[in-house]
Amino acid sequence: MARYQWQTRVNLWLISSLQTVTLILVASAFGVGCTSDRAELGTNDNPIKLFFVPSVDAKIIEDGSRHFKEFLEKETPYKYKVAIPASYIAVVEAFGTKRADIAALNTFGYVLANEKYGAEAWLTFIRYGQSSYRSQFIVRSDSPIKALGDITGKKMAFVDPASTSGYLLPLKMFKDLSIEPSQVVFAQKHDNVVSMVYQNQADVGATFYSPPEKGEIQDARRLVKTQYPDVEEKIKILQLTDPIPNDPFVFRKELSNEMKEKIAAALLKFVETENGQKAFHNLYGVTALKRSSDQDYEPVRAMLRALGQSAESLVGKK
Repeated sequence: MARYQWQTRVNLWLISSLQTVTLILVASAFGVGCTSDRAELGTNDNPIKLFFVPSVDAKIIEDGSRHFKEFLEKETPYKYKVAIPASYIAVVEAFGTKRADIAALNTFGYVLANEKYGAEAWLTFIRYGQSSYRSQFIVRSDSPIKALGDITGKKMAFVDPASTSGYLLPLKMFKDLSIEPSQVVFAQKHDNVVSMVYQNQADVGATFYSPPEKGEIQDARRLVKTQYPDVEEKIKILQLTDPIPNDPFVFRKELSNEMKEKIAAALLKFVETENGQKAFHNLYGVTALKRSSDQDYEPVRAMLRALGQSAESLVGKK
């Protein structure tokens, strides 16, 4: 387990080092002028800043976010500026500098933004009727690993130390069951984890899980189907973790409740339209939204407490 902890510390150090660069990029990307600060929020001179965390091709996000902007400006009395930052950490820090007003943020990123800056969850994503998600442990179909206990002594591929489905949920299960891999690697992306298992570069992998839809897999294996058409046959799901809430739409706490309510209502309306359905699905695989609150994300904090961590500690900020 010592090698396991050492690898984790190295990755956390790397994230901490990158965060300094992130803060500089946030400041330069979103401006530090005072003109917009004097203008009323939601006007042309000071539009509401709406962020979309990168998850798919940048062109897809750019096209989809344009539909969001057009619809929100039609349905609310406000003007908007859409931004696509380099990472979820950039969004979190933008909440701290008041350069982000609303963001579609991943679950861990939300807990961090709430912990540091009091950001508020108002809407939760729903994917094919599910408002929560799980992690999956994957192995090759011909693997001798038949149960989680067999992972002890094997090489394990995670996504990233700050990935909820690609690290924290699986780590919690390992802790509960006293499972200790002999070697741990971080592949940085979910598709990389699947590829490593497929190519026998890791015995086990941990990635996000989504249930099949209309006979088609929706979990991380689908990300490499073009590269590996037989991935469904070669890679199987060993076990799922317990569920936690899906990603939320997050609002800066200083926004007025009237503004938050109008924008939340418009987003709920947008996801019911044809363009909205397409935009949400292309961006994040979302099929609907539901109203939510910070309390819905308490299970994530409970998981972190069980691991002896806080959201901030996991990105190297002590």
